[in-house]
Amino acid sequence: MLSYRHSFHAGNHADVVKHIVQSLILDALKQKDKPFVYHDTHSGVGRYDLTHEWSEKTSEYKQGIARVWQQENIPQEIASYLDSIKVLNNGDTLRYYPGSPRVARAQIREQDRMVLTELHPSDYPLLEQEFHRDRQVKIFKEDGFKRLKASLPPKERRGLVLIDPPYELAKEYRDVVTAIAQSYKRWATGVYAIWYPVVNRHDIDDMLEGLESLGIKKILQIELGVAPDTNERGMTASGMIVINPPWKLESQMKEILPFLQQAIAPATGHHKVEWVVPE
Repeated sequence: MLSYRHSFHAGNHADVVKHIVQSLILDALKQKDKPFVYHDTHSGVGRYDLTHEWSEKTSEYKQGIARVWQQENIPQEIASYLDSIKVLNNGDTLRYYPGSPRVARAQIREQDRMVLTELHPSDYPLLEQEFHRDRQVKIFKEDGFKRLKASLPPKERRGLVLIDPPYELAKEYRDVVTAIAQSYKRWATGVYAIWYPVVNRHDIDDMLEGLESLGIKKILQIELGVAPDTNERGMTASGMIVINPPWKLESQMKEILPFLQQAIAPATGHHKVEWVVPE
């Protein structure tokens, strides 16, 4: 369909969770000197202007990063995430929000590299412009899952794959399971982080069942909700399913999620960190 534009949603509560988990995984990969690859299947434009009319139209960032930004006793674990935002903004004023490629770019080292894919005809040129002449970044205007299949296993043998399709169509939940099945056969030691929105809880349950059926060990689910599940249209929660998570990620998110719930949805929020499939 290619109608989804993340500019309307940048910096919302789902982005906050997604990018914190992403940052923590990258932090863990940097504990070793050996190079790693960051592979992003649905990259977007790289950065988002929160003063743009699209952002202001929905104001979703005001119930997401804006609430975290104004907190005082912020957990040390989210320092890398916040640093990736500060890089784009002067002083304490929050204007620009990084997409996942910019979150990663703020953290990768000279020996690391990035692979970005974006198929949207309007977003791809903006993404290319964002990383123009950056030798550590390779950008493809291709289907994200096809490029992922063609790129594995990476020469580094270490890295993170971030999978966050827009889920415009119900089949995209099944596409994620298929992509993991294909990718894991090629690269079983990589870290795979799958973002998901909770619009219909049955879709998430079906995707989890599909992932469980693959026989893969070490699958961790991380979720932050801002409202109870409902049959009405709207995202009530979001989360990350992480395959081969760094060993500290579970305990880190158990510390971070209560802080996020209190900052973003103190009255109606909920959170969980659970093993879908343990080691």
